[in-house]
Amino acid sequence: MKNKRVLYVSSEVVPYLPETEISSMSFEAPKMVNSKGGQIRIFMPRFGNINERRHQLHEVIRLSGMNLVINDMDMPLIIKVASIPKERIQVYFIDNEEYFKRKATFTDEDGNLFPDNDERAIFFAKGVIETVKKLNWAPDIIHVHGWMASLLPLYLRKYYKDEPLFTDSKIVTSVYKQEFDGALDDKMLDKIKFDNIGEGNVEILADPTYSNLLKVAVDHSDAVVIASQEIPADIQEYLTGYDKPVLEYKNREEFADAYTDFYNTKVLNLG
Repeated sequence: MKNKRVLYVSSEVVPYLPETEISSMSFEAPKMVNSKGGQIRIFMPRFGNINERRHQLHEVIRLSGMNLVINDMDMPLIIKVASIPKERIQVYFIDNEEYFKRKATFTDEDGNLFPDNDERAIFFAKGVIETVKKLNWAPDIIHVHGWMASLLPLYLRKYYKDEPLFTDSKIVTSVYKQEFDGALDDKMLDKIKFDNIGEGNVEILADPTYSNLLKVAVDHSDAVVIASQEIPADIQEYLTGYDKPVLEYKNREEFADAYTDFYNTKVLNLG
């Protein structure tokens, strides 16, 4: 992995949010690549329940100030950055007052999904890509964790398909256990089609369930990591016909060597 550039895009990362399977692996995998001489960058949303003072987040003026169009609305993009103590790893935070100021991640105090989670996911995907473009940092591998990051493969392959910075980037999506029940806004597909994305099996997002979001991510990725011992049965079945590399589940003690081998022998060697 020496000198390889790996971009991690995750919905949650420790120590900024509580420890979960996703937040832990979104820290452990970059730490592992970093220790092997790779170059890494991590992106996550700047949720309002992240303590900016404690974690010393600060705005990067040269990267902020752009507007992203979401469903025909101009939404200002703010970029913040922090460093994980002792690890020399920088984390970039995608922020917008409308989408991320509230003091919660995905659900309200009653456990209901926020009605604009679909727009937040679109904004996050576009925000990451536009920021990486500004950094002029061409990743060899882009590794996606968590459903709020799941639109990134679709947008890279369709909306940004002519962007030369990502021509040689390989996309890996990690599939975790069911992260939410129900579905996102039923107008989500219309909002994606507003960006002139109407092909590539996006029609299943007429019903934007967790499984359908991940199936779209899988379809537009170059490889898949099964990141939980149990993933939804329909995704497991979907992967039986998948003709791209799949890494079976590895626990925290096994993952480092397995990920390194998978990146080196399967992902980076893809044509």
